[in-house]
Amino acid sequence: MSITIPSAGMAQETRYPLTIENCGRAITFDNAPSRAFADGQNSAEVFYLLGLGDKVAGTALWIGPVLEGFEEVDARVPRVAELDPSFEGILATKPDFVATQFQWQIGPEGMVAKVEQFEELGIPVYTSPADCHLKGKTADGDEPPKFSMDLIYREIDEIGRIFNVADRAKTIIAEMKAREQAVKARITALKRDVSAVFWYSSAKLNADPYVAGEGGVPAYLMSELGVRNVVESNEEWPTVGWETIAKSNPTIIVAGDMARRRFDGDGIAEKLEFLKHDPVASVMEAAQRERIVGMSVQLMDPTLRTIRGLEVLADALEKFEFVR
Repeated sequence: MSITIPSAGMAQETRYPLTIENCGRAITFDNAPSRAFADGQNSAEVFYLLGLGDKVAGTALWIGPVLEGFEEVDARVPRVAELDPSFEGILATKPDFVATQFQWQIGPEGMVAKVEQFEELGIPVYTSPADCHLKGKTADGDEPPKFSMDLIYREIDEIGRIFNVADRAKTIIAEMKAREQAVKARITALKRDVSAVFWYSSAKLNADPYVAGEGGVPAYLMSELGVRNVVESNEEWPTVGWETIAKSNPTIIVAGDMARRRFDGDGIAEKLEFLKHDPVASVMEAAQRERIVGMSVQLMDPTLRTIRGLEVLADALEKFEFVR
């Protein structure tokens, strides 16, 4: 991801105190934090992209290699844990700011800690706006919260203002918006009804897979390019049986890949082998005609890389000659 960073002379200063509304809380900053902890790979990469690597005291919860071009920056930052950090491990970095990508890590039922545990120590917690939005409560029968890139742009903008690099944030957002519009312009119409299933992972390969529902990033990727989601669920990542998926006969199967290996179905190689030999999944037209698209799960999550997910899906539609 190539981003033009404005020079320091162009910088627009943040006026403190600054109050940010985040995940139902008001957070006030009297000055820019100097020691941030990033719990979540995307949270860390937002800091790096904004040129704030020297302000990051530690990171955790990585599922793949760092964003290309930031290897040296990341190598200088202590990695407290590859996956789940401990509350004590985060505190050991002496942070004055914590950014978390997921509420299931730091949140009301966080496995690492609750937000209040940090606030009691005077440490503000900033939660990814996308996770706040997508995990928001809805009444039974209501449509699920929808993802849009505006949630990612909001995170970049707010971190930029909190850390007094607002102009850098504006430049990054402008360049990402240009990429978003460029890929949409490539796919203005499809020749036929094109449907897809996004397979994130499976706890066991012979178990029901985690697939994309109507909320979340894959629903956004599909809707923006005119692809129909075969999974009609209000959940973000429901488990659905292969018999049900096979009956819906998706035109394309998007199979997620991750460097992390927590579940049997995390890797792309295992998924491809399953789609080739499973007696139910292998009979789907998409499997037989090899209309299978490998995609990093980081492109399926609300991250800086989501734009790349849009580009990968557009590439596949062109490759399979579905574009009018």
